[in-house]
Amino acid sequence: MKPVFVTGATGFLGWHVAKLLVESGERVRALVRPGKTVRELDVELATGDLRDPDSVRRAVQGCSVVYHVAADYRLWSRHPQELYRSNVDGTRNLLEAARQARVDRLVYTSTVGCIGIPESGIGDESTPVSLAEMTGAYKRSKYLAEQIALSFAQQGFPVVIVNPTAPIGDHDVKPTPTGKIILDFLNGRLPAYVETGLNLVDAADIARGHLLACQRGRTGERYILGCQNLTLRQIFEKLAAFSGKPAPSTQIPFSLAYAAGLVSTAWAFVSGKEPRAPLDGVRMARKKMFVSHQKAARELGYDPGPVDQALLRAIRWFQDNGYCQG
Repeated sequence: MKPVFVTGATGFLGWHVAKLLVESGERVRALVRPGKTVRELDVELATGDLRDPDSVRRAVQGCSVVYHVAADYRLWSRHPQELYRSNVDGTRNLLEAARQARVDRLVYTSTVGCIGIPESGIGDESTPVSLAEMTGAYKRSKYLAEQIALSFAQQGFPVVIVNPTAPIGDHDVKPTPTGKIILDFLNGRLPAYVETGLNLVDAADIARGHLLACQRGRTGERYILGCQNLTLRQIFEKLAAFSGKPAPSTQIPFSLAYAAGLVSTAWAFVSGKEPRAPLDGVRMARKKMFVSHQKAARELGYDPGPVDQALLRAIRWFQDNGYCQG
């Protein structure tokens, strides 16, 4: 049996994809940087780096299917070019290596940030969007990477694209920006909030969506893998009910949040430490990221469960693994 190749298995979504593949009986080969491993999973390790084309070519040889889940997912970096090297150049390197290896299918993990959102309403895969609408290096780099994946599909390479929304659940080790919202809530670091909204989804459901996209997705198509549209206030109310901690009751205007983002991000460039309120994150909050996953439901049979259990798992995992104070 040929191995299935996974990037990002040392992270959050990639780990859940690798876990589901192992549970499905697949032989999994995971790309890891030197000295890294994939916790708790029995997978074959292939040492390499997406930014190193030769190491990627060696790693993907002999594989049947590729799941490219890895990404540099940060809303602030002292050196933004690092995100472009990993997300754009790294994606091009992997697609070229997979094409040379003649793999049967490649599933590329994009982001809901590459989905257009109407001024009032809910976005989907057909909503127009452009690079000019991408806020910050992360979204811009992912948009450019998605365009590369689409160009490979137009040339006949079997690429399917999935666009996950805001993932939640266990094993968010870094954590991701979404997980950081939960962790900051648990640690009492969110005294106030802005009026915004996210589409939350269980990371395990995103993993199932990846496998469905591989099995049933159409080459060159994009599929939103999301679940529930919630305002930030509604998210905090759920977290409060599950954790017993109070939800912030003060809503601040966007202008005040923007000023805080300016100060926080400016200090980050001085201190070298990640800002508490990245300016790009504040800018993103101006628009509710509400989307529909009906295309994935219709074409893939994607059927995500309620997000409450995923929120509970995230809370418990952070508490059990020493992320929470007190």
